[in-house]
Amino acid sequence: MSKATTSAPSQRMLRVGEQVRAAITQVLQRGEVRDDLIEKTVISISEVRMSPDLKIATAYVTPLGVKDHDKVIDALNRNAKFIRGCLSGALRQMKYMPEVRFRDDTSFDNYQKIDALLRSPEVRRDLSAQNGAAEDDQEQE
Repeated sequence: MSKATTSAPSQRMLRVGEQVRAAITQVLQRGEVRDDLIEKTVISISEVRMSPDLKIATAYVTPLGVKDHDKVIDALNRNAKFIRGCLSGALRQMKYMPEVRFRDDTSFDNYQKIDALLRSPEVRRDLSAQNGAAEDDQEQE
């Protein structure tokens, strides 16, 4: 009997991802990575997604106050092996130390686009028209 594959992460993947995220955050906060760009940039790690076999950790990061995120992401990926070595103390319960990959987190940009759309005059007009129709329906009852 085979297991049905789902795209949703398992509880174990979520738990380990959060442990890896906390461990990477500690490494970056302590300044263990000797790279000028990484040392002078505040980096927010929003999520770490684990592969089903827990051997690959993809960290979604946002460099704060930096226009060119690609340079910071490249610097993190250049130092990924060193960061992986630093994680071993915090993640010693794991059978395999995951390979760490860094990706730019674009979810904040998406949130800003959605917020701008919701604040646009066209959407406000449509929402006020819907609210007026709903109030008319309530008055008739």
